[in-house]
Amino acid sequence: MNNSQNQFSTKLTDMKNIMYLCKFTLALTACALPLAVNAQMNGMASNPMTDPPTGNMASDRMMPDNQSSGGMMSDSMMKMAPPKVGEMASDFTLKTLDGEPVRLSDLTAKGKVVLVVLRGWPGYQCPFCTTQVHDYIINAEKLKATGAQVLMVYPGPADDLKAHANEFLSNKSWPKDFLFVMDPDYSFTKSYGLRWEAKNETAYPSTFIINQEGKVTFMHVSKQHGDRVLSEAVLKQLNSMPMM
Repeated sequence: MNNSQNQFSTKLTDMKNIMYLCKFTLALTACALPLAVNAQMNGMASNPMTDPPTGNMASDRMMPDNQSSGGMMSDSMMKMAPPKVGEMASDFTLKTLDGEPVRLSDLTAKGKVVLVVLRGWPGYQCPFCTTQVHDYIINAEKLKATGAQVLMVYPGPADDLKAHANEFLSNKSWPKDFLFVMDPDYSFTKSYGLRWEAKNETAYPSTFIINQEGKVTFMHVSKQHGDRVLSEAVLKQLNSMPMM
C-alpha cells in the first residue's frame, strides 16, 4: 500500500471516529436535556418567590367569597335577612283595606312602632294569628298609653287577598288606633327576609319594635306557626324605652 492509500485510509478512519463522536454527543445530549429541564422546572416550582401559585388555589384567594367566577353575587348573599336589634328597619309602604298607603318612616317620625307580621293567608285563617291578634286587641289601651303605633301585616297571594283580610278582621272589634295592611305577593315579606318558602306557607310570624330613629330595639322571628310574641312582652319592652 503506497503513501497516498495510507493517508486516505487514515483520513477515512478519522472521519468515522468524528461521526461516532458526534452521534455519541447527540445521544448524550438527548438524554441529558429532559433531566435538565425537569430539574429547572422543579426548582422554579419549589421557589414561591419566582412564580405565584396557579390554578384554583390562586383564583380562590383573589376572588371575594361572595362572588362567583362571573362576578355575580351568590344566592346566599342575595337573600335578605330580617333586621336585627340595633339595625335600621328598612322603609316600606303597604296599603290598608281602604287602599290608603301606610309608610313606616311616617309612623316612626311620630313615635315607636310595633310591627307584627302575621302568616296572613296560607290557604286558611291561621288560628295562631287569631289568638295573637285577639290578645293585642284586649290590651289596646295599654299599648296606646305607651305612645306606640301597632302595625300588623297580612301577607298572601295577591288574588283575593283583600277578601281574605276582611274575613280575618270580621268580629274582632278592631281598635281604631291599630293599623292593618296587606302584603300582596310578599313584596314586603321578601324584603325583610321573612318569606317562608314551603308549601302552603307565607311568612315567618314576627314581631319588631322600632324606635323614632328607625332602629330595631326588639325582634322575634318564629320558624313555626306558634311561638308568638304576645302583648305582655311587647308592653314590657315599650315601658322600658324612654318616652319620646
